[in-house]
Amino acid sequence: MLQVNIDSAVRTVFGKGPMRQLRMKDCTPANLYSGGTEPVPLQFETAKLYKSLLFIHGRNAVVTLKVDGDAKGERHVLVQEIQKDPINGSLIHVDFLEIDLSKPLKFTVPVKFVGTAKGVDLGGELQIYKDSISLRGCPLDIPDMVQVDITALEQGGAGLTYADLPLPPNVEMLDKPETVCVAVH
Repeated sequence: MLQVNIDSAVRTVFGKGPMRQLRMKDCTPANLYSGGTEPVPLQFETAKLYKSLLFIHGRNAVVTLKVDGDAKGERHVLVQEIQKDPINGSLIHVDFLEIDLSKPLKFTVPVKFVGTAKGVDLGGELQIYKDSISLRGCPLDIPDMVQVDITALEQGGAGLTYADLPLPPNVEMLDKPETVCVAVH
């Protein structure tokens, strides 16, 4: 799984007016939620945060937050929600969820099909039924994407099922293994 480091600081201002002033100083407010404890208010440099969020957009990523002014210092989190201005697309607020790297979690991982199937070369049409898979495992064991070679697929064949996908050993598949994800018709 993808890993990213982001620097932040504990936020000391609250309310609508102070949040606007914070954003005018090119800082973005955020909250860090951690299973049952009080949320930790944070602030980030907007440019650095935007660049990091753009890099991990649409991908599963573990973010290591280095928090100035926090007793724990470094925390491993997932991006839970990003709020943007609907007019200009600027960052308004970000929510993070703290995770334990040793506990298994559920993730949806994209499936990438590589190559050109034999059946397509002979006039068939490639049908992609599923382009993602649900996996459970420790966050660092989850792959960024599952790649599968489809060059051996022939026209009218059974296709590839989830059981045919190459998965790491410490990862459990949550979808039904007999589900067809790609075939040539």
